[in-house]
Amino acid sequence: MPDDLIHDPKGGMPRLRAIMRSLRDPDTGCPWDIEQDFGTIAPYTIEEAYEVADAIERGQWNELRDELGDLLLQAVFHAQIADDKGLFDFDDVANGIADKMVARHPHVFGDESRDKSAEQQTRDWETVKAAERAAKAQTGVLDGVAVGLPALLRAVKLQKRAARVGFDWPDASHVLDKITEEAHELQEAADTLGPDEVEEEFGDLLFVMANLARHMKVDPEQALRRANAKFTRRFERIEALLSEQGKTPQESGLAEMDTLWDQAKREEKA
Repeated sequence: MPDDLIHDPKGGMPRLRAIMRSLRDPDTGCPWDIEQDFGTIAPYTIEEAYEVADAIERGQWNELRDELGDLLLQAVFHAQIADDKGLFDFDDVANGIADKMVARHPHVFGDESRDKSAEQQTRDWETVKAAERAAKAQTGVLDGVAVGLPALLRAVKLQKRAARVGFDWPDASHVLDKITEEAHELQEAADTLGPDEVEEEFGDLLFVMANLARHMKVDPEQALRRANAKFTRRFERIEALLSEQGKTPQESGLAEMDTLWDQAKREEKA
């Protein structure tokens, strides 16, 4: 019985799907869930993916379990909306990704040898993906790079695609030279031009920074998350040190907080 499954604490995936079907039932479901569509749910999907990454970054494995559940719910929600519209259902989603994984791993599920380097496997993976794009009539080099990706991640993906056809600097030193050039152009725009031009030049500088990350084999999103976490730790230490003096940041000044920032850095390194 559906009700028995919904209240079965060991019901697993079938239980979650039954719950979502009930929430979306037009007669007895939740009004909020019934009103949702792909567009309204998409921002939550992105948010939950970032919360998964955050739990991993902090090594909070119990939180990771919960966040993965939240992200899984998003997939189930989208699949149920699609099912309600007669587009596809959850099994279609699962079977589609399973077929893709089998096709992209012939060295595991087929006759190809597993005696390959990770670099060769990456090249093979890209060859298979290129064939998949061709089958979808995506013939442009940049076709299929999702517009909705975070801008920094999309920049790296666009650059990787261009690099495959030879549109790339030979090494990181050329990228560093370009960063210097773009920084000068940004300063010039700030001195002589308007906000639109400043924004454009700032975007160019960020784009080249993403390219430098790619050349140095650094994940720019991960690097920035680590920088954010470092800033948070050190500023919270400033607040704690000021609190020991009976003060708040608002009651302090830049020079004092900068000195405490240096102290926080020294403590971390020690």
